[in-house]
Amino acid sequence: MSEDPGRTEVRHARPEDLPRVVELITEHAAYEKAAPPAPGLADRLAGLLFGPGRPRLRCFVAALPDGTLAGYATCAPELSTWDGTEYLHMDCLYLTETSRGHGLGPLLMAALRAEARALGLPELQWQTPVWNEDAIRFYDRLGATSKEKRRYTWPTEAWKRPTEA
Repeated sequence: MSEDPGRTEVRHARPEDLPRVVELITEHAAYEKAAPPAPGLADRLAGLLFGPGRPRLRCFVAALPDGTLAGYATCAPELSTWDGTEYLHMDCLYLTETSRGHGLGPLLMAALRAEARALGLPELQWQTPVWNEDAIRFYDRLGATSKEKRRYTWPTEAWKRPTEA
């Protein structure tokens, strides 16, 4: 991770980054043709990222030399029953359109890989929409391998999105 003030920096998100991270998440949702985040996302993320104890979620940001946050990546440890081991699951990776193709993606991926190593986890896993050919080419260039799967969600009756309450 870079610490030079005249260069791009990839670092763990800080509480003061949350408003911009939420903006980036909203852009990411629009890019993936998904519904925008429910109101109050910054508060929910604050608890997951900075709450008491060991954080469940980790967030890295790519800061440009002027301090502008140009992208983010989030991850959390998960389990593989088939492998009988834990891994680091990258939930999101997003860069603003004007920030793509400038080496920020590999920097974010390197930070996630280093986080997995620091946690003693043997690998990093993620998924991307099948239509996102640019992301697929990027991940292939990294040397990552893919498996075909579909992602399902099934809401419980006990929990509703904050906008449904």
